[in-house]
Amino acid sequence: MRTSILRSLPYVCAVLVAASFAGRASADENPSGPYVGAGYGQFNVEIENIPEVTDVVGNIDTDDSAWKAFFGWRFNKFLSLEADYIDLGNPRGNFNAAGSDGNYSLELSGFGAYVIGTLPITIFELSAKAGYYWNDVKLNANFNNAGTSEPIVRSKNSGEAWTYGVGAGVTVIDHLNFLLEYEYMDLENLKDPYTLWLSAAWRF
Repeated sequence: MRTSILRSLPYVCAVLVAASFAGRASADENPSGPYVGAGYGQFNVEIENIPEVTDVVGNIDTDDSAWKAFFGWRFNKFLSLEADYIDLGNPRGNFNAAGSDGNYSLELSGFGAYVIGTLPITIFELSAKAGYYWNDVKLNANFNNAGTSEPIVRSKNSGEAWTYGVGAGVTVIDHLNFLLEYEYMDLENLKDPYTLWLSAAWRF
């Protein structure tokens, strides 16, 4: 999945550039106000520090599709606040090690709040954001040689994480903004978790 999404990024960029020249809009024509939108992406992470699992098989690399819905307010063309609901999907897979093998699944979702700075360049925009992500995490892990179908490792907890992101976007027909974005989340027990997003927002 990761390879297919990365291969598609040049095509997405080409479409956005073509749309931008077709729209001939500028961020100056709609500098402030509310907006709503949604995004689709890929969540990539390495699971670590899980008792009875990573101490046997080591860290586990995994990824899955992610989505989000958001509402924000642009105070001006440079600064906005945003609230998101973010579902990072259900990364799952199998692991193998000497004397042990099995499968795992991870579920992670929650709410985020962000401060976003934007640098408009005609119809294009560069952005950076910082925020906080309140999340619920569920983890199940099974060992195939345990003699039971019930998860050997099962955990459910709530957490908080700082998040940071950078992006590049384009605005067309005065109101429709497309954004390609990289976002890093400092999640507990997860190493280097990041999401690649493609989002669309309507600016009222």
